[in-house]
Amino acid sequence: MTKRFSTVITVACLALSGATVFGCSRSAPPAPAKSAESAGELLDDSVITTKVKTAFLNEPSLKSFQISVKTYKDLVQLSGFVDSTEAKQLAGRLASGVQGVASVRNDLIVK
Repeated sequence: MTKRFSTVITVACLALSGATVFGCSRSAPPAPAKSAESAGELLDDSVITTKVKTAFLNEPSLKSFQISVKTYKDLVQLSGFVDSTEAKQLAGRLASGVQGVASVRNDLIVK
């Protein structure tokens, strides 16, 4: 019985030592990717986007269009469709006039 017990203990010790060696030999998981924007920049950009959208809603000639507004580091990108060059230019001017906007990329398409 002691021989059997000794064998069981030996096998258990070998299994634990193997798990420890193989478990420790694994490399650490990769660090999470850093965001291109800080939390403050992301918040600032979302405030700018909201202000631009509000300006469009307050302009009767633009209110009916589906204009997408995205902001990244104070650069506002406009996309979607409008029915005239004047509407496209007005949207660009309104976006440029919002406080905090550094530049506007007007990708609106006149249909």
